[in-house]
Amino acid sequence: MPMNNIRHIGAALALTFALGGASAQPAHQAVKRAFELPPSADLAYDLAARQKGLALKGDANVSWRAGDGKYDVRFESRVAILGTLLDNRSQGVIDAYGLAPTEFSEKRMRKDPTSITFDRADKTMRFSEGEKTYPLKGGEQDRVSVTWQLAAVARAAGDKFKPGTEWPFFVAGRSSAETWTFKVVRNEKVKTGLGEVDAILVTRAALKGSRDQSVDVWLAPAHEYYPVKIRFTEGDKETIEQTLKSVTKS
Repeated sequence: MPMNNIRHIGAALALTFALGGASAQPAHQAVKRAFELPPSADLAYDLAARQKGLALKGDANVSWRAGDGKYDVRFESRVAILGTLLDNRSQGVIDAYGLAPTEFSEKRMRKDPTSITFDRADKTMRFSEGEKTYPLKGGEQDRVSVTWQLAAVARAAGDKFKPGTEWPFFVAGRSSAETWTFKVVRNEKVKTGLGEVDAILVTRAALKGSRDQSVDVWLAPAHEYYPVKIRFTEGDKETIEQTLKSVTKS
């Protein structure tokens, strides 16, 4: 395959990782839940993607830090030949709602960096791309922090985090924000670099007719509710899947 085509596919992969909802929705409400943050750790993942009929492999790394009333989480993904596809970072504080982002930054392959500012002083969410703003009411997340907020809520919920239950979060996309509703589906065994682990499958389904991506997250209760597998799906055939190779607690 010509290198230009591979580069275009790489850019499309980065966009799939970065997609956020843009559909109009009613004003969101603050939702306060109990939460218990997972211990700080470095997580390494195998990455497998299918884009435009081409199968690609690579790796992803997550640096998760939480303590002293603050958190910092960075996600980076790489694919052979193409290099870094996506480099995301979410930083903020820990408040009564859990993770409270103050700054989110994103660098996609062949694109200029973008950012989201969660201005806690005037309680407003602002985007470097676009003119939209949203009020901060409590519990708002970005596309990196939401996975860790979900894990923290699941850890605290215990047996209440069971199949059939739904857990909504207001999530900032690239230039707008919307409610992501995660539904607990079932318990499954997942093959990882840690061996076969018991995990809880949680799904955020895309709305019919939208350009949103669906997101499947497998949380492992015996491993601090770390996400041991994550799958992004856009349409019927475009997928990105990352499976845990190792965890190093810090």
